Amino acid sequence: MSAVETNFLSVIVLAGGRSTRMGRDKATIEIDGSPMLRRISDLLALCNDRGQPLADRIHVVTPDVEKYRSILPVNCHLIAEPQPHQGPLIGFVQGLTEVSSTWVLLLACDLPYLSTPVVQTWIDGLGLIPTDESVAYLPKHHPKGWEPLCGFYRRSCLDSLLEYIDNGGKSFQGWLAMNPVTELQIADPICLVNCNTPVELATVVEHYSIGIKW
Repeated sequence: MSAVETNFLSVIVLAGGRSTRMGRDKATIEIDGSPMLRRISDLLALCNDRGQPLADRIHVVTPDVEKYRSILPVNCHLIAEPQPHQGPLIGFVQGLTEVSSTWVLLLACDLPYLSTPVVQTWIDGLGLIPTDESVAYLPKHHPKGWEPLCGFYRRSCLDSLLEYIDNGGKSFQGWLAMNPVTELQIADPICLVNCNTPVELATVVEHYSIGIKW
């Protein structure tokens, strides 16, 4: 078993959406000279888990492995979705089957205001979570409840997810509502902002152009 699979924490980044509202692939759009997917990978590579770098524990789930291979570091693990565009919950389950760490940090690929110091603070607090029945450690800034694509999950939740999907479930919110979750306190919710439309992209580009990066 590899070192990637035996650590306390690994990372799964989802890059399998259609980007219909943006009109082009969000993962490859450059922010401050770097594709958004590469930017997420680079900020994660600077984080550590109990003193050990996360650089070789980053997994990207995507329907197009070859498309992203050229923009990611060679030590980034690419996981091909056998059935593309089935939604983030299915993509996450695909990623979970490839790791064996205690915890998994799940991120969307389009989080332009997320930073290494913020993620490192979250990671440092992960070991303080009581050993209980909580399946996840998530922010609560989503209009529908939990923010599912920027937080931590116990890898042991895989069986529960598979059962939920087998029974016809497809929604992160639906599954989370059935399970105990610990809230991840966020100092500034700007770090959770996605970049889904050309208007939102223009705002992010403007912020970066004047040095506002959070």
